[in-house]
Amino acid sequence: MSHSSELIAEDIGAYLAEHERKEILRFLTCGSVDDGKSTLIGRLLHDSRMIYADQLAAIRRESAHSGSADGEIDLALLVDGLQAEREQGITIDVAYRYFSTTKRKFIIADCPGHEQYTRNMVTGASTCEAAIILMDASKGVLTQTRRHTFIVSLLGIRHVIVAVNKMDLVDFSEARFEEIKAEYLAFAERLDIEELHFIPMSALKGDNVVDKSERMPWYQGSTLMYLLENVHVAAERNHADLRFPVQWVNRPDSNFRGYSGTIVSGVVRPGDEITVLPSRRTSTVARVVTFDGDRKEAMTPEAVTLTLADQIDISRGDMIVHTSNLPAVRDRFEAMIVWMHDEGMIPGREYLFKQTTRMITGSITAIRHRVNINSLDHEQAPALNLNEIGRCEVRLNQPLMIDRYGRNRDTGSFIIIDRITNLTVGAGMVCDTGAEASPKDAWDAQPRATHVYAGGPVRPEELQERLEQRGVTVLFTGLTASGKTTIAQAVERALFDAGKLATTVDGQQLRIGISRDLGFTAAERSENLRRGIEVARILNEAGVIALCAFVAPHEQPRARARDTVGAERFIEIMVDTPLEVCRERDLRGLYAAADRGEIPDFPGVSAEFEPPKSPDLILQTTALTLDECVKRVMTLLRERGVID
Repeated sequence: MSHSSELIAEDIGAYLAEHERKEILRFLTCGSVDDGKSTLIGRLLHDSRMIYADQLAAIRRESAHSGSADGEIDLALLVDGLQAEREQGITIDVAYRYFSTTKRKFIIADCPGHEQYTRNMVTGASTCEAAIILMDASKGVLTQTRRHTFIVSLLGIRHVIVAVNKMDLVDFSEARFEEIKAEYLAFAERLDIEELHFIPMSALKGDNVVDKSERMPWYQGSTLMYLLENVHVAAERNHADLRFPVQWVNRPDSNFRGYSGTIVSGVVRPGDEITVLPSRRTSTVARVVTFDGDRKEAMTPEAVTLTLADQIDISRGDMIVHTSNLPAVRDRFEAMIVWMHDEGMIPGREYLFKQTTRMITGSITAIRHRVNINSLDHEQAPALNLNEIGRCEVRLNQPLMIDRYGRNRDTGSFIIIDRITNLTVGAGMVCDTGAEASPKDAWDAQPRATHVYAGGPVRPEELQERLEQRGVTVLFTGLTASGKTTIAQAVERALFDAGKLATTVDGQQLRIGISRDLGFTAAERSENLRRGIEVARILNEAGVIALCAFVAPHEQPRARARDTVGAERFIEIMVDTPLEVCRERDLRGLYAAADRGEIPDFPGVSAEFEPPKSPDLILQTTALTLDECVKRVMTLLRERGVID
């Protein structure tokens, strides 16, 4: 529905062109049951003169026997369109309404307040850029208010308007408004909400909805309509990361092959160098084709057809991205999941996972924690039930092209579908692609076993005196084929010849045994290092020098390794070898396999290597011989009092 304009009568073409150029704001209304969401939307439409005369007359008639507005016109009936909704006076399904003002076009998602319809609220909020969270001034902050606020934060909606509604029930009290505001802020301060506004209003009476309220002169802020017309959302769209999921291969004749779909983020131009995922084939964009002809540029959220300079096997579900800006390609990652089905989640059960145009099978292998909606505390849970939210580990049977949800809402989200019933049972937001360097939960996890005894009959001081050495951990870190293991083993030989006790703990060797279940994502590399460091710690407590050779590409897991064994017995050595030299030394062909996309998350190729900020020693292997490297390590061990 559009606003009235004199231009319609004068020049309908100019009016339509002006209307087409307006920016669209998608927002939702949510909150607990009977907080006045539908009434608010009806008031917005009524006071901004967005209701046709016949609609208004029908609503007046319906209000006489179905309304709940104490004899006044029940504006909620404009939105509650289902017969069951009108009979019960509640919202069941998400109701969408469209209207415009002179400044902007709007799409409203009116979400249900009942807990059993939380899944509908998630659906409605998934495409919104702003949220109105309503509260009944006479009831204050309720559980469903907290749940909806948490979901709004989880879905990355940055602009939140807290509407304290039904102020007429509390005599428009400023003290009551401030009390509710303080209670809400105490909860919301732990959430990631960028912009937060509070408005006291009465949707039924029209106070502070479109027009300023004369009954609340103490409120000097903006009306709801003013905020909706002026919230800035265009700059938030992701124009940096080209993500183009292929929806359809357009082949009208033998002379044309194009790839059609919607640009979910980024900008594309003819001449751009692109990579097709997951095959990692590369080419160049030849044309950007639209219904109106070729374009020099297209951007999100436009639907276009791309043609490439090379003939590449591309099909529905593949993704075209800029070669210089790749998403993570993962079959394992962690996500916040909202469970939306009466039958609870079953960890390990196989489901369908749909993201953009790609659908693959997989399972939820573990639940890291469940979120307590009232306190935001993390709780242990064997499963997720209806409307529960938790952080979960997802394992897929094929890799998926993903970004963190906070960076890209389309490639960072997915839905979970039951393979038997074909019902949507859950929705997920990727919170860890496996590319981050953050330490995993296992670094902080407490032992599940109780009454565990740790320690032995021989004290470390006795071992040090007997062996004439201190048990320390020496971490050799560097790129694959940089020489870490070679140097560690040579140092082990030198220590043995000097009558000392040392052993090499190699990351590759661990993968044959205790880490055989791990792959090569950043999260799994972190876990492999953690297991190796736990072995080193036990060796240190036995007085043995542990020489650990791990790629360990990220700073935070290395810092956790230092904390695990203790800073006083941890030495970090950077084996500094240029990438091109590592490639030459690579006899196993790992770099070539990584170039072909066969090994994902390969430091130096498809993943970043973070050099240590302040290592205890740097060994530049192109300038030093192996013997010289060993001598420098031995000198450092003597200087630290590890050996005599």
